[in-house]
Amino acid sequence: MGPSIGLILGDLGADVVKVEPEGGDHTRRLLGSGAGYFPMFNRNKRSICLDLKSEEGKAAARRLIDDADVMIENFRPGALDKLGLGPETFRTTNPRLIYCTAKGFLTGPYGHRTALDEVAQMMGGLAYMTGPPGRPLRAGASVIDIAGGMFGVIGILAALERRHRTGAGGEVKCSLFETTAFFVGQHMAQAAVTGTPAPPMPARISAWAVYDVFETADPDEQLFVGVVSDAQWQAFCGEFDLADFAADAGLAANNDRVRQRDRLLPPLRAMFAGMPRDAIVAKLEAIGLPFAPITRPQDLFDDPHLTAAGGLLDVTLENGRKVSLPALPLEIDGRKPGLQRDLPLPGQHDGEVLGEGVAR
Repeated sequence: MGPSIGLILGDLGADVVKVEPEGGDHTRRLLGSGAGYFPMFNRNKRSICLDLKSEEGKAAARRLIDDADVMIENFRPGALDKLGLGPETFRTTNPRLIYCTAKGFLTGPYGHRTALDEVAQMMGGLAYMTGPPGRPLRAGASVIDIAGGMFGVIGILAALERRHRTGAGGEVKCSLFETTAFFVGQHMAQAAVTGTPAPPMPARISAWAVYDVFETADPDEQLFVGVVSDAQWQAFCGEFDLADFAADAGLAANNDRVRQRDRLLPPLRAMFAGMPRDAIVAKLEAIGLPFAPITRPQDLFDDPHLTAAGGLLDVTLENGRKVSLPALPLEIDGRKPGLQRDLPLPGQHDGEVLGEGVAR
């Protein structure tokens, strides 16, 4: 979550200094699903290495924070306070400082606990909603780390805007658990509105009758298709020659179609299964319906949309190999934020950041 905050601010133009332990951030050396963490979340940053358990390292950190606009920390609760680097330390030395803490939980009974993305997904209801009944399943990406970081950035920008008016800094706290709760708030609201708990997504009753993944005539080529309005239903029926469905007044309204989903889906599945994927796509594009091929992450390296206009940024891995990774999903004045700094080596910027003669 902390690196996500720094990534977003760095992409937006901030001078972000990443403080790593001596020898480098351990995420540089993760295996398996963690092998992509460092290269994805650490561009547009300078790197220094400090031993925060030494007096020299703590003194160097204090000097940096005293001169900073924003401080971001992602340690366990209380860890930096014990090192004398908590927010109270800088209230007088840098009263304009925005001090952002990224934690597992906001203030409350769980505030002392250590959390991870997966912990939050499990106890915040997201894993329950993602997996089939009885099989809670983590979402397929670190969505809570990233979204928690996004909320941290929102809080930082709000605090900076306040500082423009008041001159005073402040503290921002973002968290994994409350971010997860915010994500499943729609399901909490569903239970309140309907009186029935929301079932996990694989077992859900969709809000739309045609809102599913369909097989096509091409082996291993599936398509998601959504028909989410009554006007889209009529266009869909017209384009696919479904005259009987179009003429059925009992299917004209969305909620009626949802109630008859078991009647609708079998013939639609059979229809799609007899058509080449490209033919289905051409018809769906012609009438402007939402659809999607089922894409794997590695397929996105060659996605024509992402590669056309700066949707992927080239960074250099520690072994010297170049890789293209997603840019910040924003355009400002028609331009996507780009790459100002490649991935740093551990301590690459010690000299320029800390100055000559500063001991680590």
